[in-house]
Amino acid sequence: MFKHWLTHPHIGGWWKDGDTEWALVTGDLDTPEIDMRIACAEGTPIGFIQDYNAHVWNMPHDANFPPDTRAIDMFLGDPAYLGQSHAAGFIKARLADLSQYSTIVIDPDPSNTAAIAAYTSAGFRSAKITACQDGDPVHLMQYP
Repeated sequence: MFKHWLTHPHIGGWWKDGDTEWALVTGDLDTPEIDMRIACAEGTPIGFIQDYNAHVWNMPHDANFPPDTRAIDMFLGDPAYLGQSHAAGFIKARLADLSQYSTIVIDPDPSNTAAIAAYTSAGFRSAKITACQDGDPVHLMQYP
């Protein structure tokens, strides 16, 4: 399912190919710093979301956030659920679970306007556009 989701055009370009991403995800399954979940709508799997301490992987764009900051990565996998506020909905649900953390960040590609709109709808605000560890730009967003 996960690998299949990554073949959809709305995800292409933002995440690597299914085999690469699946290897990264399965490699992290036993990593206690990462909490990975499949998001569902009425029992149907529709997406993936993970969160972790933003400082574990020493990403330069997260360096100035408080020590307990959580970072989120996510995607809405099933294209049948696009444009219906499902992504913002499952992000909001996860944010409620993470309310004990002072700050939560997410870092979409600056040209991924659909993701930025969903994150804004979920309550994130723009912090800055900056370079990530590989030099590519990210649109750093912060909650609250």
